[in-house]
Amino acid sequence: MLIRRKVFQSSVPSLSCREMLLVGLALGFSISLVQGQNLKDLKDLKLPTFQGLFNRDGNLLQETAQAPTGPGGMCILPSGDPIISCHQFFNPAHRVLRWNRKESTWTPFPTLEMNTPGSGAPVVLDSVLGMACDTRGVVWMLDNGRRSDTPPKLVAWDTKKDELHQVIVIHPQSLSPRSFLKNLVLDPAGPYIYISDPADGVSSAILVVNTQTGLTRRVLEGHRSVQKEPNVALELDGRSVLARRPDGAIATPLTGVSPLAIDRRGTWLYYGPRNGSSLFKIETDLLRNQQLAPINLQAQVQGVSPKPICDSMVIDSKGVIYFADISRGSIDYVSPDEKYLNLRLLIQDPRIVWPGGLLVGPDGELHFFSNQLHRTPFFNSGKDVTAPPFSLFKARPLNKARFGF
Repeated sequence: MLIRRKVFQSSVPSLSCREMLLVGLALGFSISLVQGQNLKDLKDLKLPTFQGLFNRDGNLLQETAQAPTGPGGMCILPSGDPIISCHQFFNPAHRVLRWNRKESTWTPFPTLEMNTPGSGAPVVLDSVLGMACDTRGVVWMLDNGRRSDTPPKLVAWDTKKDELHQVIVIHPQSLSPRSFLKNLVLDPAGPYIYISDPADGVSSAILVVNTQTGLTRRVLEGHRSVQKEPNVALELDGRSVLARRPDGAIATPLTGVSPLAIDRRGTWLYYGPRNGSSLFKIETDLLRNQQLAPINLQAQVQGVSPKPICDSMVIDSKGVIYFADISRGSIDYVSPDEKYLNLRLLIQDPRIVWPGGLLVGPDGELHFFSNQLHRTPFFNSGKDVTAPPFSLFKARPLNKARFGF
């Protein structure tokens, strides 16, 4: 069902307050039914948004900020302020930015000097993508170093003390020649961080980092659960998303393992290739076991559910897994109530273009951004065809009441 906003608005003056409320409730019920449908039948569905329809609780999809450049990753501080990494494909002036909600301003994070090459700062950021904030307010930034060919590293900044907390340089032995470290998740049960390395889609792997010792291990390299699926291709704006190498060869970069999520107890790590139709999981105890042979570790990988082409996902406290669906411009989900069998639509909007950074914020809402990555010079023979704004959004998760009457 497609309901056009202009038709709804033109009929408002003829309705009483009571009639308006009944129409709104009926409309909300209709949308919730659409959101419960299986995505196999929803390829061409376009859900509308209704600005200001329910002012008490806001919209189904709310824009929270507009970034000056395309984000690559995001986290949210306990205060509610978002921090974004600026994707290197946009060649941004700064590597990480913080949005001050009270002043409505973006400022370099954590300092201008750390965002400025040649500044003389003890630690300088090169190309940050993955980000996460722990319960102490420590922000972890994954710097893949690919912008200036510097060693990849994890940089942690304590926002409460306003000081550098830790730096972990990723050991070269845990990398491949085509490594491109992308996303990270923090283990809530121990001193570990898990990193996705999509690489070339074939030598893809997951990195396990012990934040106490700095030891990094490369696991599951080349396993089918981290590799791109040959028959899954990304198409946006009516064409395939491809990049041309300097030698003229066509490439499909960053198609291997990318999205990561971990449950609230830190028991299971969920992951999958960006260009892949299946979600997998593995016990974190096994990933941390240095005595386990690679072949035995691979044998413990379990299939979970279907998934869309995506760079980010998150799991909530009820076990519902949400995906930032790049190809459809939507947020999708799979639910334990259906044994994760059906990929379903939560929300879709034309403003969502290459969504990423999906997370559950301190407010319990889903937060993500739209970065138009396929329109960057990297994918367009050196031409920038992006169309700002690069919006940050929030939306209600499945288990949160949609209307507060």
